[in-house]
Amino acid sequence: GEVCTMINKKYSEFLPSMQSAEELVAQVEGLSNNIDLLKAGIESEVQRDLNVAVAEFTELKQQLERDTLVLSVLKKLQEFDTTIKECNAALLEKKYVTAAQQLEKARSSLRNLESRRGFELKILKALGTELTVQTQNMIYHLGEEWQKLIVWKLPPSKGSSSLEAVVLSQLHLNTVPPQDEDTAVPSIAAVLQALAVLGELHSKLKDFGQLLLQYILKPLISYPSLEPVTEEQPDVFILRFRSREVALDASSPMEVFDKIRLVFEVLHKYLLNVPLEQPGEGRKDDKVTLAELLGELIWEELSDCLIQNCLVNSIPSNSSKLEQYKEVIESTEEFEKALKKMQFLKEDTTALLKYACNVDSHFANKKCQDVIMAARSLMTSEIHNTVKITPDSSVALPELPDPGAGDHLQTHKPSLLHNGTVNLGSESRLSQFTLCLPTCRISSSVQQLVELAYHTLLEATASTDLCCVQLFDCVRNIFQLFYEVVPTYHSRENLQKLPQLAAIHHNNCMYIAHHLLTLGHQFRYRSTAVVSNGSATFVDLVPGFRRLGMECFLAQMRVQKGEILERLSSARNFSNMDDEENYCAAKKAIKQVLHQLKRLGLVWQDVLPVNVYCKAMGALLNTALAEIVTRIAALEDISAEDADRLYSLCRIMVEEGPQVFTPLLEEAKNKKYQEEVPVYVQKWMTFKELMIILQANLQEIVDQWADGKGPLAEEFSAAEVKSLIRALFQNTERRAAALAKIK
Repeated sequence: GEVCTMINKKYSEFLPSMQSAEELVAQVEGLSNNIDLLKAGIESEVQRDLNVAVAEFTELKQQLERDTLVLSVLKKLQEFDTTIKECNAALLEKKYVTAAQQLEKARSSLRNLESRRGFELKILKALGTELTVQTQNMIYHLGEEWQKLIVWKLPPSKGSSSLEAVVLSQLHLNTVPPQDEDTAVPSIAAVLQALAVLGELHSKLKDFGQLLLQYILKPLISYPSLEPVTEEQPDVFILRFRSREVALDASSPMEVFDKIRLVFEVLHKYLLNVPLEQPGEGRKDDKVTLAELLGELIWEELSDCLIQNCLVNSIPSNSSKLEQYKEVIESTEEFEKALKKMQFLKEDTTALLKYACNVDSHFANKKCQDVIMAARSLMTSEIHNTVKITPDSSVALPELPDPGAGDHLQTHKPSLLHNGTVNLGSESRLSQFTLCLPTCRISSSVQQLVELAYHTLLEATASTDLCCVQLFDCVRNIFQLFYEVVPTYHSRENLQKLPQLAAIHHNNCMYIAHHLLTLGHQFRYRSTAVVSNGSATFVDLVPGFRRLGMECFLAQMRVQKGEILERLSSARNFSNMDDEENYCAAKKAIKQVLHQLKRLGLVWQDVLPVNVYCKAMGALLNTALAEIVTRIAALEDISAEDADRLYSLCRIMVEEGPQVFTPLLEEAKNKKYQEEVPVYVQKWMTFKELMIILQANLQEIVDQWADGKGPLAEEFSAAEVKSLIRALFQNTERRAAALAKIK
C-alpha cells in the first residue's frame, strides 16, 4: 500500500514537467519554421536591395572624384587667368619683379594642368601660346630697360682691337636714378631680378661680359699706354680710356692689376653689387650678387689673358732677379683678395696666384726656351767663322767652387775611389795635357754653344731642384738638337764634299765630345741632389758626336781619294814612256795630283789638329803612291829609256810629295812634319824600293832581296820582284840565274 502511494506521488510530480517539455518542443518547432521563412525572405529580397545600394554608393563616389578634379582644374585655370592679368597690370606699372613672379606662377599652373592624365584639354594649347606671348613681351620690355641701363659706345670699326679703335670705346651706366622725372623708374635691382626670375639674366650677362673683355679688360692688359678714366655725372656714370704718350714695352703686373681693379671697383659700385634671388635650386634665403655671376662667366678667360700677356712676360730670365719677383707675387695676392672682397671671385679661386707662386717652374720653362732659341740660332749660323783653340784655352768658364770647399770630402787624404782602388793624389800625376784638346780651329758658334751649356748648368746648380732638373735636361736637349739640326741645316752633302767645312765640322764635333766628357762632372760638388748624385752626366752622348765628326770627315777623304785616282787614270798606265806623248800625259797626271794635295794641305792648314792633318794628308799621298806602284809593277815590258823616265816621274813624287805637308802657318815649323812623312805614308818605303829597282842592275836587285831578308823583300813579294825583273831585263842566262835566287 505504501508502494502504491509512492508511485502515485512520483507520477503526479512527473506529469507536469512532461507536459511543459512537450509545450517547449512545440514552441521550438514553430520558431524553427519562422526562421526558415525569414531566411528565405532575406535570401530573396534584402540581398538584392543591398547590392543595389553598394552599386549606387560606388557611382556617387566616382562622381564626387570627377567633380573634385574638374573643380581643381577650373581653379587652376582661374589661377592662370588671374596671374596673367596681375602680370599685365604689374608690367604697366613697371613692377618687373612682381610681373616676372606672376608669370612664373602662371607657368607652374600650366605645368600642373599638363601633368594630369585624361585631361587633354584643347584649351591648354591656347594657354601655352598665351604664356609664350606674355613671356616674350616681358623679355622685350626688360631688354629695353637693360639697354637703357648699360650703354656701349663702341668704335665704328666694330670688332677691331687696335689701340686707335679701343681708345674710342666707352661704357655708360645709367644706374644713377634721374632727379627730375616723376615716372617710377624701375631700380636696376628690379630689372636684374626680373631677368633672373625669367632665367634670362645669364645670356644678358654673358654678352655684357664678352664686350667688357673685348673692349675694356683685354685692351688694358695688352696696351701699356691705356689708362681707364671714370667720370660721374648726375644721372650717368662713364668709363672710358685715355692713352698716355710714353708707351712702355710692357706694363708690370702691378700696374695692370691696378687698372683692372679700378674697372671692377666702379662696376661693383654702379652695377654689380646687386644681390639676386636665384630661382629654383631651393636656395630661398641664399642671395647671389651680380658680381659673382659675372665672375663665373668671364674670370677664366680674363685670368688666362692676365697670365699669358702679363705674368708670363714678367717672369725673370735669370735667377738673380727671382728675388725681386716676390713683389709680383704679393701684388697678385692683393689683386685676388680685392676681387674676392667684391665677390667677383669665389674664395677658393687662386689661378693667378698659383701661376705667380710657381715662378720657379715658369722661370725654368722660360730659361729653357731662351736657351734653346739661342742654341738654335748658333747652330744655324755660319760654320766658316772660326776661332782657334789651344790646349791651354779653356772655355770662358764661370768660376767653379773648389771641389772640397764646404764638402765632407777632404781632397788631400788618399780617398777610396768607387772601385776600391786608392787615389794617390799627386804622386802619380797624369800629364797636364791628358784631357786637353789639340790646337785647331772650330766655329765660333760652337764655342759659344758650349759656353751657353756651361752657364746654363751653372744657373741650374743655383736653382731649386725642380728648376735644376729642367735646366739640366735643357742642356742635354741642346746637344741632341745639334746632333740633328747641324747635318740637316748645313746639308750633309756640303759638310762631306767641301774640304774646309768637313774639317771644321769634324773639329766642332770633337770639341763638343771633349767637353761632354767632363760637363756635369764639374758640378758634382754642388749641393743640388739631382746633379750631385752622379746621374748628371753627358758621357753617353760622346760616341755619337765622335761618330758624327768622323763620318763626315771620312766621306770627305773618300771624295779626295776618288779625285786622286781619277787624275792618275789619265797617266796611260805608265807604259811606253819612251813615247813623248805618253810621258807628257803621265807627268801631267802626277803634277795634278801634287797640286790637288798642295791645295788641300793649305785649306786644312791651321784648321785640323796637327796629328789629324798628318794622318789625313799621309793617307791621301799614300793613295797616290800605291796606285803608281801598282801600275808600274803590272807592266810587262820596260825599256831602258822607259825605266829612266819612270824613275824621273817617281822622283818628282818623292821630292815634292812631302812639301804638301804644311799643317802650321809658320813655314819653319813644318819642316819637322815633312821629314816625318815615312811615318804617315805607309807605302813610302815601297815606293823608294821601286825607284831603286828601276835604276839597279840584276846583281844589285839580288843583293837588295838578300834571300828574302833584305829591304826589297820587306816591300815586295817574290812574284812581284820576278815580274819586274822580267819586264826590265832581256831573257838571258844571267836573268834566269837572278830569278832563281828570288824565292
